[in-house]
Amino acid sequence: MKPVRCIVLVLLMALAGPLAAAGLDDYKPLRLPEAARAATGTDRVTVMFLGVATLLFDDGETALMIDGYLTRPPFAQFKAMQPDDALIKKHLARAGVGKLAAVAAVHSHFDHALDSPRVAQFTGAMLLGSESTANIGRGQGLVESQIRVVKNGDSLPYGKFNITFLTSAHLPAQFGLGQITEPLKFPAPGEAMKLGEAFSILIENQGRRYLIQGSAGFTGSELAGHKADVVFLGAGGLGATTASYQGRYWDAIVKTVGARRVVPIHWDNFYLPLDVDLVPSPGFDKSMDALIALGKRDGVEIRLPVEWQWTEPTLGLK
Repeated sequence: MKPVRCIVLVLLMALAGPLAAAGLDDYKPLRLPEAARAATGTDRVTVMFLGVATLLFDDGETALMIDGYLTRPPFAQFKAMQPDDALIKKHLARAGVGKLAAVAAVHSHFDHALDSPRVAQFTGAMLLGSESTANIGRGQGLVESQIRVVKNGDSLPYGKFNITFLTSAHLPAQFGLGQITEPLKFPAPGEAMKLGEAFSILIENQGRRYLIQGSAGFTGSELAGHKADVVFLGAGGLGATTASYQGRYWDAIVKTVGARRVVPIHWDNFYLPLDVDLVPSPGFDKSMDALIALGKRDGVEIRLPVEWQWTEPTLGLK
């Protein structure tokens, strides 16, 4: 994709408004049911979706977050992005977050890693991710003792959780490729938050296994030998790809790990704030239709997350 086409796509996403929101109503029957937040000693894991690939996991004793993108600056600020501390603290409070064990970034683009260091700072969490993610943290003043650079195969325990990082790929595009090689100072343009290394993240807790695929990309071999009950599957841009690509993506991720439930993520317009209902990006319906068809083919359930709602993603799975 040429740079001009990337900018056009970004503009379209910025302009996506209520017209696109109607698409969510068509999929209401697929929404994950609300659940009470896990409490200490209940042997449960609950998950809250906060847009894009931001997911809050809690087992009543330990909480951790994927990405932590909460500021969601408007497109008008694309050339000078920075975390909004007041917004981050507001959204953490709304989610009931006081302390986190870890914040893990699937890759270093702004819609995944912009706020992760600040979330780590405000919650005492470890920031986990690539060297590029670490340099976003360093540029925001996060102390080195709260930064852990991970590589393929690293598996880290936090309470009853275990987080494993597996090298993956981003949806094919030409936006923000490369590494962040030194501490990144803010405000910074969106394109300065380069991809770094993309990860599939496997979370395990007392026999339950969750895979987070933050972007609709794959290498084809990253998940060999790994299993997951539920896949939080990146769907952004998937509807614009070919049926062949969609099938290969599904097979490489969902079929490889033997998942029985798929929860699409990264389908919302990430330039709109979390104070309003999430609005799907263009192509959401095509992405959903493709995933539903593939799920029917393989007997895999598709369930949509609802923002700010605690769910128990493995509930009902044998």
